[in-house]
Amino acid sequence: MKPLTLTTERLRLRPPASADTEDIFAACQDPDIQRWTTVPSPYERRHAEDYIGRLAPEGWLHDTEYTFAVEPRGGGPVIGAVALHHPRSGTWEIGFWTAKEHRGRGYTAETVTALSRWAFTEAGVDRVEWRAEVGNAGSRAVAEKAGFVVEGVLRAGLFNKGTLRDCWIGALLPSDVGLPSAHPYLPAQAVRAADTARASSEAGNGSAQAPDVPARP
Repeated sequence: MKPLTLTTERLRLRPPASADTEDIFAACQDPDIQRWTTVPSPYERRHAEDYIGRLAPEGWLHDTEYTFAVEPRGGGPVIGAVALHHPRSGTWEIGFWTAKEHRGRGYTAETVTALSRWAFTEAGVDRVEWRAEVGNAGSRAVAEKAGFVVEGVLRAGLFNKGTLRDCWIGALLPSDVGLPSAHPYLPAQAVRAADTARASSEAGNGSAQAPDVPARP
C-alpha cells in the first residue's frame, strides 16, 4: 500500500520521515516506553534511523505493517507513534506509544480511534486486536477509552526483550463503533439464543402431538 496521511480534530498521522529522528530518539529514552513496548533497550539513535529508513517503509511496501508518526495537526514535534501490523493470519494488531510530556491529553486514544476506523472503512479489516503486558495500565486505559473490549489474559502471549510474558488481549470490531463489517458476524450469544429458541419450539411442537398408543394385540 502507498503510504498515506490521516487527520483527526487535533492530530496528523503520517509516515515517519528522516526529520523525525531526533524526536523519536528522544521520546524513546523514556524508561516506561522501553519497559512496556517492544522498542530496543537501550534505545540508540541508530534504532530510530533504522525504524524510519527501513522498518516503516518495508511494512508499507509489503502490506505487513502501517506505521505512522503522530504530530499536532497544526505542525510541531512528533508526539507519538502508532502502527497497525499483521502478525498472524486473519488478524491485525495495533501498537502505540506517546512521548511522556504529551500524555494525559487524550492524544493516544484519539490516534488509536482514527487508525482503527481507517482499518475498518478502508483496509477491509474485521477485527483490530490490542495486546499489552499484564500490568501496563496506561495502555489498557487507552484501549478501553478507544472502545476495545478486554477479552482476557494470554499466558506467554507476548514476546518482549527475549522473554515470554503474560498479556492482556482486547479487540475492537466494526460493530463496536457503529460500522458495517466486511464479513457477516454471528456472536456466540446469538447462536445460543437461536439454539434455545429452536429447542423451545421443538419441545412445544412435540407436546402438542398426540402420544403414541401401542396397538392392541
